[in-house]
Amino acid sequence: MKDNKIIASAYNTREQDQSALGHAEILVIKKANEILQSWRLDSCSLYVTIEPCQMCSGAIIQSRIENVYYGATDLKSGAHQSILNLYEFPFNHKVNVESGILEKECSELMTSFFKKLRIKD
Repeated sequence: MKDNKIIASAYNTREQDQSALGHAEILVIKKANEILQSWRLDSCSLYVTIEPCQMCSGAIIQSRIENVYYGATDLKSGAHQSILNLYEFPFNHKVNVESGILEKECSELMTSFFKKLRIKD
């Protein structure tokens, strides 16, 4: 039986850190690896606001995460249903992916975030 507890959380720090690796998924995987003292996260689920990109989807597959749940699609770089479906390729690990969780709210959150980001420039 699973514990159903939050192990780690993160947010996008790409602009703040000026690092292409500053995606929330990458950062939370790294934190979970450290906390669980294992690169395998095979009993973990990941919840994200927006559809993971190719880099993050690759890291999700490589870390053996069991489930991914996300809200809004990412029409510019999504790697589940928007640009391609990286999860359908025959890798050595199969991730269960569910999309559309609070889709409207997640989409509005992302729109608001990027609108504020553009105002700063």
